Amino acid sequence: MRSLLILLASLAMAAGCAADTASPARVAERFHALIAANQDESACGMLAPKTAEKLPDPGQSCADALRELRFGPGGVVTSVSVWGDEAQVRMAGDTLFLHRFSSGWRVKAAGCKPVRDLPYDCEVDD
Repeated sequence: MRSLLILLASLAMAAGCAADTASPARVAERFHALIAANQDESACGMLAPKTAEKLPDPGQSCADALRELRFGPGGVVTSVSVWGDEAQVRMAGDTLFLHRFSSGWRVKAAGCKPVRDLPYDCEVDD
């Protein structure tokens, strides 16, 4: 009986430690939905502050910079990995990296493609 209680307590603790993968997945899907709907200003609002600041060239708005990149469709989410406040969302047509701020998940990098043994090459990053 004591072993059963220990097992149940361990399972309950492990379940409480499970990372929330649904929230970053929703943010990635929403980001791509906004871009597909040509709502680039709203998509910029989903970027991490440093990413949104770095994206545009001088004299260019964030929305104009996103529009110029001509992102393809993100597609369906194929996997989500979360490490503390960092997440990677792989979609059929894109890989995004996100950070959890006090206000929620924001996109740090998008339009990312793997480069063999190197880090990802991203169209948008901080």
